Amino acid sequence: MDQSMVPAKIELARNVAGVVGNITALFLYLSPAQTFIRIFKKRAVEHFSPTPYLVTLMNQMVWTLFATPWVHPNSTLLLTVNVTGGVILLFFVILFFIYSDRKKRLKVGLVVLLEFILVAVLTLVVLTRLHSTRHRSLAVGIIGNVTIIMMYASPFSVMKRVMTTKSVEYMPFYLSLASFVCPFAWTCYGLLPFDPFVCFSNGSGTLLGLGQLILYAIYYKSTKRQMEARQTVEGESRAELGGGQKRASPQP
Repeated sequence: MDQSMVPAKIELARNVAGVVGNITALFLYLSPAQTFIRIFKKRAVEHFSPTPYLVTLMNQMVWTLFATPWVHPNSTLLLTVNVTGGVILLFFVILFFIYSDRKKRLKVGLVVLLEFILVAVLTLVVLTRLHSTRHRSLAVGIIGNVTIIMMYASPFSVMKRVMTTKSVEYMPFYLSLASFVCPFAWTCYGLLPFDPFVCFSNGSGTLLGLGQLILYAIYYKSTKRQMEARQTVEGESRAELGGGQKRASPQP
């Protein structure tokens, strides 16, 4: 193999991985759409957890700050994908807030307020205390890696519920799939050449996403049985109610 071609091939592979990472990131942001359509139709969040969406929103804000020209120059693609993701996640969180009960609505509102305050403080500190883009990139990048790991680990509460109820009804499949594919693509990106920050956070996310898919494979059939049994009971209840109303109606 011509050694002079290796760097060019590595750069090409890295760019391809980056493009795939951006596409899968958008897929990850949009993957809860089916869940929120259900919430909108039922006018209730049921047993869905807001935690994954709140943590992801925080992650998007931190990485949007990281990709700005005064923190990490020449990161236009990174900036656009994180701004887009932040807008999408904010829309989902607003829907969750609207259709939650009073207790959960208060919790969501306080967390979002706290996130905006933390990002504002981080922005102020970074821009006023750190005077080079290298130091700013390092500081925000470290925090960004923490938020990425938190984002990928946020479905833990949902995974615990899945194992307890033996049902994946409230762990959307497309969200789990995207939670595996997206960090896997960015792990590949971080290997070409090796970037410990990118590889560590996204490698951890790949393993956590794989764990969700394994749970989905284990409990998919039991979920179908539970949902069919519930539909049968609901159908019998409606039939009994209809029969009772018919018997109670006055004779002509």
